[in-house]
Amino acid sequence: MNYIDIFLEALSAEKGRSQKTLESYASDLNHADESISGGLLKASQNQVQAYLSSLPDRPSSIARKASALRGFYKFLMLEKIITENPAANLELPKRNRALPKFLSVDEIELLISSAGDTRHSVRLRAMIELLYASGLRVSELCELPTSAILGDKLLIHGKGAKERIVPIHETAMHALQKWLALREDDKSKYVFPSNSKTGHITRDGFFKILKQCAILAGIDPHRVSPHVLRHSFASHLLAGGANLRIIQTMLGHEDISTTQIYTHVLPDKLKETVLKHHPLGEIKAADK
Repeated sequence: MNYIDIFLEALSAEKGRSQKTLESYASDLNHADESISGGLLKASQNQVQAYLSSLPDRPSSIARKASALRGFYKFLMLEKIITENPAANLELPKRNRALPKFLSVDEIELLISSAGDTRHSVRLRAMIELLYASGLRVSELCELPTSAILGDKLLIHGKGAKERIVPIHETAMHALQKWLALREDDKSKYVFPSNSKTGHITRDGFFKILKQCAILAGIDPHRVSPHVLRHSFASHLLAGGANLRIIQTMLGHEDISTTQIYTHVLPDKLKETVLKHHPLGEIKAADK
């Protein structure tokens, strides 16, 4: 009996996980099953830990594999297929994690203003404004349905079919409304429709246009991507004193540890924010 397949079927039926997530979990679990002597069902805690430690130094990939293993063993425990959970105290290998890349506020403003020098500039400006104002994933932006627009908020269906409400500031809403008034395909359910097979602008299509916009703005195109704009959104909010939990919610991160990486990006600014807003901050600063 293939318990990996049974687990994936349960994930699909009960958790509503996307096909892409299911495929990733299948690949991760089958790789672990083949790599660990005796397979996953007979693996000990030491074997599972040793397997994670042997993986290439790619933190995001390791974290995903660990998540798949935890979920799989939790399922086996609930189904009483195993009596001990070898992933109960699983620890991720301590490795250097690459800090997120982001643009300065001035560079973001320059990028937005340069959108007016490209073809379909109104659409591009709306997409850049929305991405930077909300921290959406590029897939969430490209696949955004018109039904998701709730006044000055967006209803986003993120990873794992989880919903979140994301507020949008006035400037971004203005750019969005200007695009909606001009777009030709009024019957499309997507905010950014196209002639592609999906019916909406593709990730690659937006990526290429964004690179062209970076060149026009005089910014190294290698430094600009949809994900960099998402990082910029989070970094600038944090630098401005925003609560980490709020940023976690807006980004759609399931675990706060994923969001905490931004605290390493702007240590001086964060220190300044703590001294300014913490009730004892001014006293401590005066004592020094």
